[in-house]
Order: sequence, then C-alpha cells, then structure tokens
Amino acid sequence: MTFSPTDVTSLRAALTGEVFERGDEGMAAAVAAQNTLVVHDPDIAVAVADEADVSTAVRFAAEHDLPVTVQATGHGAWRPVASGLIILTSSLNSVSVDENERIATIGAGARWSAVIDKAAPFGLAPITGSSPHVGAIGYTLGGGLGPLSRSHGFTADWVRGFRVVLADGSVAAATPAENPDLFWALRGGKGGLGIVTEMRLELVPLRTLYAGSLLFDTPNIETALRTWVDWTRTAPDTVTTSIALLSMPPIDEVPELLRGKFLLSMRFAYPGGPAEGARLLEPLRQAAPVYLDGVTEIPATAMGSIHADPDQPSPIWDLGLLLGHIDQDFVTELLASFGPDANSPFVATEIRHLGGATYRDVDGGSAVGGRTGAFTLTLIGVVPPLFERMPVVANAFLERVRRFISPETNINFSARVETPDHFAQAWPPETFERLAQVRATYDPEGLFAFGPAETVAQL
Repeated sequence: MTFSPTDVTSLRAALTGEVFERGDEGMAAAVAAQNTLVVHDPDIAVAVADEADVSTAVRFAAEHDLPVTVQATGHGAWRPVASGLIILTSSLNSVSVDENERIATIGAGARWSAVIDKAAPFGLAPITGSSPHVGAIGYTLGGGLGPLSRSHGFTADWVRGFRVVLADGSVAAATPAENPDLFWALRGGKGGLGIVTEMRLELVPLRTLYAGSLLFDTPNIETALRTWVDWTRTAPDTVTTSIALLSMPPIDEVPELLRGKFLLSMRFAYPGGPAEGARLLEPLRQAAPVYLDGVTEIPATAMGSIHADPDQPSPIWDLGLLLGHIDQDFVTELLASFGPDANSPFVATEIRHLGGATYRDVDGGSAVGGRTGAFTLTLIGVVPPLFERMPVVANAFLERVRRFISPETNINFSARVETPDHFAQAWPPETFERLAQVRATYDPEGLFAFGPAETVAQL
C-alpha cells in the first residue's frame, strides 16, 4: 500500500474528477457519511465525474494495493474507512426514463427522489425504499424493502441490468444474458463484486396510492399495537404496513402537536383506490382512538411521506434484524423494553411487516437475503449521551425474544456488521457460499473491501 506524490499527480492528470489525499482541505466534507459517528479517513478519495474516472481510480488502486470502497450518498456507511481509496459517485446522478419500455436508467449517485420525479410525468413509479433521500443503487444492491414490499417485493426484483467496473478497471454489463452470475449476485449481494455505475430498473404504473400514517397517543398505544399484530396474520398481500414506537423530542423543530410526546406510528400503503384502501384500513382505524390520521390518497411522488424519515446527517446508533414471527407475548416484551414507561434510550423502535411478494424469488433467482423473514426490527438511537446504554438495553431485549428472531437477516437491515458470523447471517448459507464464489471470480484479489474487517481479506 504505497504511492508517491508523483503517482498522485499522475492520477489527477488522468481524471476529470477531483482527488483528495489525507489531510487535504475538502477531504472530510467529500467523504462525510449520513451517520456522523462514521468518520472516514482514507489515504485517497476520488470524486469521479464519469465512468472512465471510476475505471482509472480502480486501476490506480489495484496498482498500489489500495483496498477500494465506494460511497454515493453516504447512507450505507456503517464503519469508518481508515485506509485505502474511496470512490465517491455522487456526481454520477443522471436519471432517464423510457416510458414505452417502463425502464429507468439510473446513475450510481442518483437518489430515489430524482427517479421518482423523472418517472411521475408518465404515470410510473419505482419500487423504492422508505426515504427518497437515499441513493438508489446502494440501497437496491442489498435487496431493498420499502413501503410497497408486500405488494411488489424487493426493489432488486425489478432490476433488469447493471453496468459495472470490475477489479481490472474494465466495464461489464450484467444482465440475465450477459454475465448472468454477476447479475444474480448484484441483486442482493451488496458489495465485493465491482462498482456499479448504472442500473436499469423496471417501473410500475402508479399515479396514486392510499397511504400514510395513523398516530396513536400514549394511552392507546398498547391496544392499537396488539390489534395490528393480530391483523397482520390475515393481512392481504396488497397492503404493506409497519409500526414505530416514537419518542418525540421536546424541541422546536418538532411540530407542536407531536413535541415531547410518545407515540405509535402505524404506517399503511395500498397501491390502489381510496375506497378499497379505506375498507382495508378500517380494522386498524377502529383499533383505538387515533390521535392524528394521515392516511389518504396521495400521489406516488409523496411516497416518502409514509415513513417521513429524517434526511439530515446525525449521530446514529442502530441495530437491525429480521423476525420469524411475532405474537402477543412479543408485544409484551417490546413494550416492557421500549414502550412509554420503559425509559428507553432509543428514539424509534420500528417493525415492518414482510411477506407477500417478499417471500417469492424472481425468475432465475437472486442473491437477496431475508426472504424467509416475516418482520424487520430496527432500533434507532440519536442521543450520544445515551449510546452507552443502547447495546445493554438492546441485548437484554434480544435475549428475552430470541425465539422470535429469524436465523437469516438482510444486509441492508443488519446495521453494524461486526463479525464474520453476523455477516454470513445476511443470506441463506447456500447463497452466501455462491456469493463468495462469484466474488472470487470477479475480484480474485479482494480489491473491493466488503464485510467486517476480519473477513475482507477472504472476499
């Protein structure tokens, strides 16, 4: 891992984009992650301007034995990069839509908001995640579970092709016909395969949907939550729901009606008309007195309002996993640890209902992990003085609900992947083994660092 000032000068001359070395002014801002606890300090960062820059940067890294990581919007950063070369793709943010083929061609740095806006004039929409602020490609490479997951599956299920810069700097197509093993791996395998510069994604006809959130105040949280858990047992595949226990801070940035309150947010999304949507929602609306009812017909461009995820960088401690099932005993444990009277250090405890289309793999198969999961569980903390308590509270809860936890998770919902075993649990064993084989084929020297530090050298 050596390079000289002359080597860096030559790299700068070969690129259209910008090069930062450790200590350069602008490096910290260029590599900043959404989670401000993750502070990158690589040897070199390359803010690429085009696909040719990506190839040049990869060849430079290979020549100088620098491990390569990639960052677009910074949402996927879960551990600091302390060496090597980071390729920054935020400028590769082009989006175009072929309305006849219903295909969006998406650059490596594009956010979902740009894809949504480009598709909307044609009455089309992507199957996105909960936040339009997130980068489209990094999210999709891990599978992608969003507000329409039960009706439409993982976002990766809708990918029709990739362009990828490989470890030797060459550019390859990955489709069902070209490099099908790489195509299989990129739909859910997340990393360690190459740098995706472009993705072709099939869009769905969708102008409006019946969606939003029901908020329940503290006295009615338990009744509403228990009703939702029972309701999910027979919920139609056309409806995707989730809940979040929310501790709203008493600060001016929070709307007055929510400020300082502890609430249950029950999210609902039905990709159909308001009459049928209201009928399907009625058992949840009648579960308990609703504090604020925000479920209505919305344009597809407002998909992000369902979860209303924050979009500003902040310090985050989080934990994620999948659940095989839940019942009323699980609710009792959940409320004891994270309910209104628990004094929990977490600002949000979220559970998303899976199933329906997420259970079904695509024709030809994919590397998506987590298809056997029935629910996701995510704990989110944002108050630094409480960070020390968070793993203690989380681990105590997980011990009490271990019988509900799925042995398989999904890499996007794994939060901090700290051990090889934790990493392997993001896929079924046979998928994990096949991914290792594909990575060894396309990146035999392990240039593209991926996984916990203990496993990077093996990938």
